[in-house]
Amino acid sequence: QVQLVESGGGLVQAGGSLRLSCAASGTVFRISNMGWYRQAPGKQRELVATINNGGTTNYADFVKGRFTISRDNAKNTMSLQMNSLKPEDTAVYFCRLTVLFVNRDYWGQGTQVTVSS
Repeated sequence: QVQLVESGGGLVQAGGSLRLSCAASGTVFRISNMGWYRQAPGKQRELVATINNGGTTNYADFVKGRFTISRDNAKNTMSLQMNSLKPEDTAVYFCRLTVLFVNRDYWGQGTQVTVSS
């Protein structure tokens, strides 16, 4: 069983920065793809950024150049550095882990990010 715990959310002014972290339990982190997703009130959950087990990253267009995803396989953690935050970045941010070969998904409980104008 895998448990994911996000942290680092909070309230920040537009133009500010936050760093989200996702800590994973268990032993499958190295053979898993990871991702950050977000869900704003009244909207569907959307992909923010992903990083595969080899470190290749992918970003949604609306965060390119502002957000950076990274992972530390030795610590079973993933991070999302968010710079130049905008009010439209306000959402609950979720961590997702997908175990390779079996394609089993795990989600964290989410962390709130609020950007004030």
